[in-house]
Amino acid sequence: MIEEDSPSINVVECQDDDSILTYLGADDSYIQRALPSETQTMLNESTIEINIHTEDDPHIVKIRQSLNASEQTAFTTFLRARNQAFAWSYADMPGIDPDITVHNITLKPDSKPVKQKLRKMHPRIALLVKEELQRLLSVSFILPIDYPQWISNIVPVTKATGGLRICTDFWDLNLACPKDDFPLPSIDQLVDLTAGHEMLSLMDGFSGYNQILVAPADQHKTTFITPWGTFCYRVMPFGLKNA
Repeated sequence: MIEEDSPSINVVECQDDDSILTYLGADDSYIQRALPSETQTMLNESTIEINIHTEDDPHIVKIRQSLNASEQTAFTTFLRARNQAFAWSYADMPGIDPDITVHNITLKPDSKPVKQKLRKMHPRIALLVKEELQRLLSVSFILPIDYPQWISNIVPVTKATGGLRICTDFWDLNLACPKDDFPLPSIDQLVDLTAGHEMLSLMDGFSGYNQILVAPADQHKTTFITPWGTFCYRVMPFGLKNA
């Protein structure tokens, strides 16, 4: 919350395998660069955990510890009333209607498919990769595929929570894709538009890339190889050029 007379920021952080509501307040580096140094310090204040769901199925979020009792109650009530608006797992993600948009992978006319060879991974990492693959398969984010023309390797990235994120080395595929110079909104201008407002709220989409489907005709181009077979993405993965 940024008050006009006395600047302050109320931070709400959701903690999960992937942040669902990363911050209700301000966080990202471009916001931090635009704020005074004393305001940036507020973003690093201590937080407390609150459960906005049931004891049997807790949904834990974090709010700023220095909030007074009435502010804590207001934030808790607000979030509990909107608990179902957030995705707490892959299964909670409805995704974007393909009639609105899908991700197309356009290749240069002279491009030739590249098949990367399977890379080795540490046995401990391999177990985490297998678990994540099973989660992705269970919600149809990825599909098994045979006889692919393009094959990329995965790049396992461990999370601070101890989990694992599967990224994909689309280096060869990206080289074959022309650059789509789509104009992005000016972050500085968007931040300037918040001047004079009592509250600034920012939300981070849960697995935002995975909300958009890959065009069915292009899904085979996203194929990646693992010790358990080859799979392609049904949803847009992180790391694709123009994604």
